[in-house]
Order: sequence, then C-alpha cells, then structure tokens
Amino acid sequence: MSSTLITNIGQLVTNDPDLGTLTNAALIYTDGKISWAGAKSSAPSADERIDADGGSVIPGFVDSHTHAIFAGDRLNDFLARMNGTKYASGGIKTTVEATRAASDESLRNHLENVVTEFIEHGITTFEIKSGYGLDVETESRLLRLAKEFTEETTFLGAHVIPSEFANDRRGYIDLVKGSMLEAAAPFAKWIDVFCDNGAFTRDEAKEILTAGVAKGLRGRLHGNQLGDTGGIELAVEMKLASVDHCTYATDSQLDLLAASGTVATLLPGAEFSTRSPYPDASRFFEKGVKVAIATDFNPGSSYIASMPFVISIAVRDMYFTPEQALRAATLGGAQALGRSDIGHLGIGARADIVLLEAPSFEYLAYRPGSQLVKQVLVGNL
Repeated sequence: MSSTLITNIGQLVTNDPDLGTLTNAALIYTDGKISWAGAKSSAPSADERIDADGGSVIPGFVDSHTHAIFAGDRLNDFLARMNGTKYASGGIKTTVEATRAASDESLRNHLENVVTEFIEHGITTFEIKSGYGLDVETESRLLRLAKEFTEETTFLGAHVIPSEFANDRRGYIDLVKGSMLEAAAPFAKWIDVFCDNGAFTRDEAKEILTAGVAKGLRGRLHGNQLGDTGGIELAVEMKLASVDHCTYATDSQLDLLAASGTVATLLPGAEFSTRSPYPDASRFFEKGVKVAIATDFNPGSSYIASMPFVISIAVRDMYFTPEQALRAATLGGAQALGRSDIGHLGIGARADIVLLEAPSFEYLAYRPGSQLVKQVLVGNL
C-alpha cells in the first residue's frame, strides 16, 4: 500500500456532504482512493507528501457530455454564426465526411491530444459519444477507439440523418436500431439520441432508445436544445440517466425532472459558441432538479475543452452560484453518469484531485480564461 498526503491546503472542497468545505486542511489518498481528510494540524503521516502551498483543492471535474472523437473542424460554421447565421444541426454532416475518411491512427492521435487537454484543465472523467460516422463501420470504429480512453462511451448513431438516407428516413432508423447497434454495442455503455428540430422526433427517439436498452445499453438524450420538442418528457418517461441541453424547459417540465431524479445536463459552451439564449439555471435549482454542466466538446457548436471556462460562463450568463457550478461540474456530472465513486473526495472515492493556483474555488468563475489548474491527480492512472 502506498499513501500520499496533500497538506497546506487553504481550502478543501470534498462535496461530502453538500460542498464540504474545509480550511487549513489536508487530504490523504491510499492506492488511488481517498483515505483521510481533515485539519492539517491533525493529519496522519503518509509515504509521500504534496504541498498545496495554500491553494484550493477540489474534486476532478466530471465531463458527462462530449463529442470528442472526430476529424476536421467547422471553423467556417463558426464564422458564419458570428456573421449572423442561426445555428442549425446540418453542419454535423461536414464532420461526418471528414471522419469517415480519417484513418484509425489520425483519429486516435487527435483524441489523445484532446484527452491531454481535458486533463490539463482538470477533467479526470469524461464521456465520449460517437455520432460522426453514421454508418455501421465508422460508428463502431469510433466507439472502439474511444473505449481506449474512457469507459464512458456512448453510441450516438441517431445524431442526424446522413445525406445518403435523405430520402429514406425510415431506412436509416432501422439501420441504427439493427446492424449499427449490433456493431456498436460491444464498445458502448450508453445510447443517446439527438431529439430536436432537424434531428429525430420524440417517437423516433423512443424507438431507438428502446432498442438500445434492450441490447443492454443505458439511455441518455439530447433534448430541448433548439425548441420544446418533447425530449424532457421522454427522458422522464424512460427513466433516462440524463437529458442534456434543456435550453427550452418549461416549469412543468422542471417539475417532472425534479420528481424523477433524471439529471438535467446544461451545456454553457453550446450557447456561448452559437450565440443562442442561455437557460436560467436558477429555475432548475429552485425546482429541486439535479443539475450537471459539461463542456459539450465538439467541432461545430462548442469547441471548448476547459471546464473552468464553462464554469465561468455558467456563473456569468446562466445564474449559477459559484458553489452550484462547481458541484454541477463534479458531483452533478458523476450523477449524470450514474457514478458514486467520482465527483467527490469522500472516504473511498477515487482519488481524482485538482490542485488550484488560487486560494478558493470561486476564482474559477472570477478569472475566466486563466489557467488556475496547478496539478491534476487521477486515481486510476
């Protein structure tokens, strides 16, 4: 057994219970798990020692929604939006073309760079979706490669209808439910559907999700990003782990989410990058909804790998308090992934730990764009 003491912590956030904030604190992890936390003056000895130098220590960020495996970029889409073009889902097809043509080596190398960037910004657990293949071979290939980097892999064959099925919508849905799901399932933990304007209807999403759940996958959903399209009600009806975006959510839908326990994952980077209206997170918290925030890292609508930057947007433009934003980016993300071993620094949790070059976690919102992450420790590495 090997133990490490992190001492001289100015502010320790454990998320156990609530925010679980301690000052003048210390923390010990043993063989990759948290084994002790408390006042620095009463810390037991350990095999190794890390000096936090008065900085803040927080749980590693849990990014429960990314589209991190793809080829190419969509700079032209971004420039068009900055010149007034309204965001729509059609640009996904550009990435599909580039991704289908990319080799395993180039996709893996790009993803490795993305993952390095995630970790540098304090993200210690991340989900990765497919969805830029939209054919049997490429969807399974993307998930196989993603699984090399994370156990939280999601089959998103139902992202949009690809060009070759433009006149055969029914045929594509059957393909997703059939041979594509069959090929993808061995490499996926989750199944997701983009249930929104320009993508899939509520009934189509239910049909595809039902097939995935029958295959042993757990369900999540893109919903209510571009309008009130029934995604929230479907997520509650199917007892999905999360419904993501929720930009357009009514009070009655928030009541449904609160009663069901389905997590609402808000994605500040998407609104930021598309100049779309931000949802007011205070409405979610007032109703008692479980809330996560995630980067939505993707080449089209949120090319953002920094959770601290996402936190700053959440506080500045979505009316999160700094406390709510930090919990949503850690414990909330863990809840969206159905995980109890991450997102907090309680005894027995995985030792995913971020040391900040700041005296308190509030600086994450106060100093947007600054690199405040000093050191990242990942318990399973």
